[in-house]
Amino acid sequence: MRRVTFDLDVLRSFVTGMELGSFAKAADRLGRSTSAVSAQLKKLEEQAATPIFRKSGRGLALTEAGETMLGYARRLVELNDEAAAAIHDVELEGWVRLGLQEDFGEAVLPDVLGRFARAHPKVKIEARIARSHELAERIISGSLDIALAWHSGATLPFSQHVADVQMRWIGPAKRIETSLRHGEPLPLVALEAPCLLRTVATETLDRAGLPWRMAFSSPSLGGIWAAVAAGLGLTIRTDIGLPASVSAMTPEIAGLPALPRMALFLHRRDAEPEPVAARLADILLEAARQALPEGARTDENLLKVA
Repeated sequence: MRRVTFDLDVLRSFVTGMELGSFAKAADRLGRSTSAVSAQLKKLEEQAATPIFRKSGRGLALTEAGETMLGYARRLVELNDEAAAAIHDVELEGWVRLGLQEDFGEAVLPDVLGRFARAHPKVKIEARIARSHELAERIISGSLDIALAWHSGATLPFSQHVADVQMRWIGPAKRIETSLRHGEPLPLVALEAPCLLRTVATETLDRAGLPWRMAFSSPSLGGIWAAVAAGLGLTIRTDIGLPASVSAMTPEIAGLPALPRMALFLHRRDAEPEPVAARLADILLEAARQALPEGARTDENLLKVA
């Protein structure tokens, strides 16, 4: 097998185009012509010796090989940038305030903190794990610099859409039959109100004409997982951060109504964050995308030709 050395500039154009949803926008951001970026993508396919893109309606989508390539391209560009930051920004100091939805606490936070601390050991990070509406309020009030959160309904001026993630019915890993088949109210487990997912669950069941009862509520996600694992009822969440004690259910098999997708956003306090916050936001965004379940609809799944 011949050895291939991929060009980092080519990989950066590829990754940037996928993130922006347009290679024309990528060319503008990177200070290149559109034709130059097109030539880079052609070079990438030639080096990969397999198609990276396929036609999808009026746009382009990644092939299976393209999806694999994107994952490696991100890691290579990320490692390059981390090395550059470690060399040139080692004296970067200050502090940054980070907010995360509970789902991402274990799935994303360790990786983000480790990568950032290696590159910027003198920067202090203050992290807050909270629910979406609280994170949005703290961004608006200025008590957080960046936050990764599900869309809470609030309109924030400096937000970036990350993905639309499928909501799932979650039950115990050890299957315990629910009362739905017997016509009894479906027991629900949910966070204390106000809670977006709690509302989605009840409204979805109401529209489907299925009776339900609130069997357990908790202020913490840990309490939700414990109750579901014990068989007290079902909850809805995404595939992100599920503990081994619970598992996602297939609606058709379980006799449950289909659920919608939920939008994930990266919120920034300022339009142009300080260098410390901007660097942490980049790392957080990359880690979040890596944690997304397969099939999550992101802005990069379908590219505009222009």
